[in-house]
Amino acid sequence: MNFVDVSDAAIGVLIVGFLVAAAVDLRTREVDDRIWLALGLLGGALQAIVLAPDGVVPVAVWAVVVAFVVQHLVPWDDALVEAHPSWPGAIEIAAYIAVGALLAVVSWRDGIGGSGLPTAAIAAYATVLIARALFEANLLYGGADAKAIMVAGAVVPFDTMVVMAPHAALGILAFYPFAVTVLMNGAVAAVAIPLALFARNARHGDWNGARTFTGYPLAVDQLPERFVWVTDPTFHRDDDVETADDDRRLRERIRDELKAKGVAAVWVTPQIPFVVLLAVGVVLGVVFGNLLADAFSLL
Repeated sequence: MNFVDVSDAAIGVLIVGFLVAAAVDLRTREVDDRIWLALGLLGGALQAIVLAPDGVVPVAVWAVVVAFVVQHLVPWDDALVEAHPSWPGAIEIAAYIAVGALLAVVSWRDGIGGSGLPTAAIAAYATVLIARALFEANLLYGGADAKAIMVAGAVVPFDTMVVMAPHAALGILAFYPFAVTVLMNGAVAAVAIPLALFARNARHGDWNGARTFTGYPLAVDQLPERFVWVTDPTFHRDDDVETADDDRRLRERIRDELKAKGVAAVWVTPQIPFVVLLAVGVVLGVVFGNLLADAFSLL
């Protein structure tokens, strides 16, 4: 039986999926988990086709890892959390340990690669650990960003098609998950944000010290219509703000407070969705590979 090589198709799926998610996030500041679920399942299925020629073991292990990723995208714990609050956390920890143990056993018994443990499964599992660690350390904006990183690792475990990366940097990409490249490229892309804000403020003659690089002035009446944080004066974000609607209501309250004080305009910081930066990181990763690795390889 001949299998079609669909590894490049997975890259296309990842690019399209992240661009769609970024567009939704820009418009609503929320990404429905169903987008990530569809992307993860489709990408996981394509990777299973790639692994199929190696036999049952690699495909079965890969299916377990994809299921492990998917459980982060569905609300399986809703039915348990009210009756048994401690159960979901315990079950999830057990899943992390069990999947890691499975990868270790298969590696010990059948080796890595070929008909043994697929390197794609190692990369996807490592990506989940990285995303979860960043989330628990509060280095990501929220759970949605962690889910996006996990899905990226399941769809494209390693960067298999780089258009313009220097030859010296290509070998480096084979040693760590593509999601790491996406994260690093997204961080590099974030440098453009303060530069763009400075250019905007310079064009309009708006200056406010360091805030010239982090925000811009906005009429108070426009606060509810813009996805921004008020930074001058500073208003602390409420702990109960969890959705875009909650955030809008908070901006409405701030608008009312400021208007009552006679304030007509304030300096604000735009809420740039991290998913947008991750989408940029995906595109940069496909075209250039890891930008930092490229830079160091040219030194």
